Amino acid sequence: MHPSPRTASELPHALKHKEAIRQKLANRKPVLFLDYDGTLSHIVKDPDKALLTAEMKDVLARLAQKTTVTVISGRDRADVQQKVGLEQVVYAGSHGFDIEGPGGLALQYEEGQKAQPALDKATQNLKSALGHIPGVWIERKKYAIAVHYRNVAEGQEQQVIQEVENELSRHQGLKKGGGKKIIELKPSIDWHKGRATEWLLKKLELDPSRTLPIFMGDDLTDEDGLKAVHEGGIGILAGEHGEKTWAHYRLDDVEQVRLFLEELYTLLAEKE
Repeated sequence: MHPSPRTASELPHALKHKEAIRQKLANRKPVLFLDYDGTLSHIVKDPDKALLTAEMKDVLARLAQKTTVTVISGRDRADVQQKVGLEQVVYAGSHGFDIEGPGGLALQYEEGQKAQPALDKATQNLKSALGHIPGVWIERKKYAIAVHYRNVAEGQEQQVIQEVENELSRHQGLKKGGGKKIIELKPSIDWHKGRATEWLLKKLELDPSRTLPIFMGDDLTDEDGLKAVHEGGIGILAGEHGEKTWAHYRLDDVEQVRLFLEELYTLLAEKE
């Protein structure tokens, strides 16, 4: 495996290296960790309208019958659970602070609860500071605040970013998270998609010698998860986020993610 992060353009294309991936899976079963927005669903102006296609939902349902499928998202767990709508899938919301899955699987990271008063206060302040700017959406999640500025006029984007920076400076217990036209304020603790991925791999009591974790994501917040599987699994970047990545392979878009998942399902079906 490559020892350090690379640019997206340096990565081999996952659909063109199916045989290498097949060989890695020869005596191992894949365990999937899949981001939602930009990986399973297209990024759209209104996040509520970021829906799975029928074809994507179908392949996820079929894969979940054969192996563990986790959807790991910055969205609230209840939100992403409702959007995917498959009972046999594990859901890790709020970047892994809130996890629920079949068989009573559950984790709510307790340290995240301590940040609730700061998140409440910051939400109130940001609404006052940014409420007059057209296109801003301040989304209060259970364990974070997401300030969306995708629909803000270009000339006012910097003002939004500065107001968020100002608010962050008032709260020692919160830290900044980034994304595509999103700034997040979240608890300043060492918990993220990578930690959640590691916790799930232990909690599911999977034999590491017979398991191949596959993490797929498109944004900077997915890099913790891609790094978590870098040594013992496969990381795949969907599209690019402009920075170096810990992924081993790339795919161009959501449609190619679906095609890759179809190939994976075919491979699992052949093994039976």
